[in-house]
Amino acid sequence: MPTTHVLYLHGFRSSPQSTKARQMTAIMAEQFAHIEWWCPQLPPSPQAAAELIQSGTAGWPANRMAVMGSSLGGFYATLLAAQRGCKAVLLNPAIDPARDLSKYIGEQTSWHDPTERFYFAPEFVDELRALEVGPAPHPERLWALIAKGDEVLDWREMTARYPNSHQVLMEGGDHAISNFAHYLPQVLEFLNLQPAP
Repeated sequence: MPTTHVLYLHGFRSSPQSTKARQMTAIMAEQFAHIEWWCPQLPPSPQAAAELIQSGTAGWPANRMAVMGSSLGGFYATLLAAQRGCKAVLLNPAIDPARDLSKYIGEQTSWHDPTERFYFAPEFVDELRALEVGPAPHPERLWALIAKGDEVLDWREMTARYPNSHQVLMEGGDHAISNFAHYLPQVLEFLNLQPAP
């Protein structure tokens, strides 16, 4: 079935102003304005982020919705896909954010606006642990774009996390997936976005 609702989840210290989010927002506006598109600013608290995602998509049809997630957003997208059985596009997804983000406890700045600050509290690590899910119940509905050159996350962990899902493993690359535009046709094909009737 064609996808009618798409959610984009940004990563840690990121925002809807990230390059990938803005590229997707532009494409959705230009080519797929009839499709519901939501790219929220996620709160620092993982529990609050999960609640926002749940409430914002509560009325969405599971068989016609899809989620895209980058880095920490990929961790949240994996959770939503497990809960709803929907399609998910994972862009260098965080595999063990409770481990990786424990060293970021304290005041942080936003990548896209260094004047914007937030506090990453110690209890947020426990919240991340509580949101962990096991193997994907529908691995065929997941599509992962993974860069071997990711300077933040280990590509081996990412590929091992989604063994039965479609994976595109790029040589080199970086955590931000600076060449994301090159992979957009594959993303759009997987999402099964149809032009307006």
